[in-house]
Formats: sequence, structure tokens, C-alpha cells
Amino acid sequence: MKLKLELIVLPVSDVDRAKEFYEKAGFRLDLAKDITDGYRVVHMTPPDSECAIIFGEGLTTAAPGSSQGLYLVVTDIVESRTELVDRGIDVSEVFHDAKGLYFHGHDAGKIVHDVPGQGREGGPHPDRASYGSYATFGDPDGNGWVLQEITQRFPGR
Repeated sequence: MKLKLELIVLPVSDVDRAKEFYEKAGFRLDLAKDITDGYRVVHMTPPDSECAIIFGEGLTTAAPGSSQGLYLVVTDIVESRTELVDRGIDVSEVFHDAKGLYFHGHDAGKIVHDVPGQGREGGPHPDRASYGSYATFGDPDGNGWVLQEITQRFPGR
């Protein structure tokens, strides 16, 4: 069986504000359509991604800003962060995890719980190890995104 992640539903409070934010972040607008009163969809895709996001009115009962830990993979964390900042996106400084590969405990770019053995260290991973460097940002509702630098995939990926 083959499975591909295709679409993530984002809960937002203001569709036009979210659309403007994701366009500013460089996402491609695929579809924006008012279906009926109270049912509106906006479909957007991050650059070079096969998985897209969708948001609008009447799509989800989830609270706006409740999607967290949405990972965007980049090949150069410093360059990608700089480009987003240049586009007007508020992105954290680049950091790496003190003890591991997968940083968790973030919520819209902020640490929300203490994970034993884990902590943010400033700057990219000292060896620029693949999967080891991060930056975070949130959309206007607080949906939390993580940039993760991956230059060499694990075997089988």
C-alpha cells in the first residue's frame, strides 16, 4: 500500500488574514472559493511541497490556532529563515536541540513543557547534522510551524 500525506486542514479565525499571511510566506494559492454562505475554502501549497493546507469557513470545528508542530523541511535553515523574515514573517532565531534530533515541546514557536534532556541551544546544530537545526513561527491565529533542516535523509526515505 502507498500512502501520501496530501492535505492538512488548518483552523483559522479570519480566512482573508490567513490567506494574506500564507501568500506572504510564499505558499502558492491553488484555490479560493466561496461554495455557499458559511462554507468557503482556500487551498494553498508550500513551495516545492506535495502536501498542501486548506482553511476556510465551515471546514473544521477545531479551535483557531490549535494545529501545532507542522514541519516544513528546508535544505538551508539560515537561508530559509532569512527569506521568511525578509517576507515579513516573524521567525524565531535558528536553534538546535541540546540532546536529540527531534525537538518537541513547542507551541506556535514557544516551549510549552519541559522535556527531560532537551533544550534549545542557539544557532544551527554544531555539525550542521541533518534533522538537527530548527526555527519556528506561527500564523496570525497561532498555528505553529517548525522549519527543520534536512540535507541527507535517513535510509529508506
